[in-house]
Amino acid sequence: MTIFEKATREKFRYPSVKGLLTTEQLWELPLTARSGFSLDDVAKAVNAELKAVDTESFVATESNPAKATLETKLAVVKHVIAVRLTEDQEAKAKAAKKLEKEKLLAVLGRKQDAVLENLTEAELLARINNL
Repeated sequence: MTIFEKATREKFRYPSVKGLLTTEQLWELPLTARSGFSLDDVAKAVNAELKAVDTESFVATESNPAKATLETKLAVVKHVIAVRLTEDQEAKAKAAKKLEKEKLLAVLGRKQDAVLENLTEAELLARINNL
């Protein structure tokens, strides 16, 4: 069973300042925010819950069942963060390529204009008549 199948079957909810969030709502959150409403904040909250459950007991012989659920919740949030970081990097790379292409097209346009400026009157008339 994948982490997302488990998350949806068990209807995981994640703590946030706006209330509990579904797994699907994680995709809509910003990576970071000043308001305390981001994927980073959700990951910190789930991690804090996991650490609270993971306190060592010298008497209990069985592990806390909530630990496995919290570990899976944290894995889901970490996966969403990793995907979103990759998407952000790809978007930045695409924007940089687009900007460079626009610059190159502008330079090419100026060079083509310079070539046209250097044509003689006869050459210009001949090109116009061929259109």
